[in-house]
Amino acid sequence: MSESTYLTTVELSQRIRYTPATIRNQLKDNVLLEGVHYFRPFGGRKILFIWEAIERDMQPAGAGDTIAMPMAA
Repeated sequence: MSESTYLTTVELSQRIRYTPATIRNQLKDNVLLEGVHYFRPFGGRKILFIWEAIERDMQPAGAGDTIAMPMAA
């Protein structure tokens, strides 16, 4: 069984500092994808967000890597 943390819209809004309305109207289905970042348990209307997937995808690509600046010729 997976060790995922499931959050409601309100709980997610408290963690990422966006309003629940912003999550529902702007992030859901544009940034947060069903089956990746959230699911509808038992085929119902309620949505549960998967914290680990959201946290992973919030990080910019290569976060923590050193930035290499090209030298002028």
